[in-house]
Amino acid sequence: MSGRVVHFEIPYGEGDRARAFYAEAFGWELLDIPEMSYTMATTGPSGETGPIEPGFINGGMMRRESPTEGPVVVIDVPDIEASLAKIESLGGSTVLGKQAVGEMGFAAYFKDVEGNIMGLWQSA
Repeated sequence: MSGRVVHFEIPYGEGDRARAFYAEAFGWELLDIPEMSYTMATTGPSGETGPIEPGFINGGMMRRESPTEGPVVVIDVPDIEASLAKIESLGGSTVLGKQAVGEMGFAAYFKDVEGNIMGLWQSA
């Protein structure tokens, strides 16, 4: 089923400081991926394909820069391009079009009708 919140992203100004904060405050397991300028955040028991218990999602952290200057909620969709077209027809706008994320899938960012930046995810 698409339309589910499947991921979050938290921007930072100082990566080491942010990673230390979230690891200590909440016990998150953080995996820094320097070549992607990204940190994976595991917030609960997870296997190879993600959470193994209901009730939580995992996420990531990245350098604060446009368009992700604030936290981002990421929504799963079957087709990013079709979703962006529908979003635009409803008054939203594309901020960053479909981008490959390694071999895992694709991501994009949009602005909703209230001005919030949100993410889309399409699995490969």
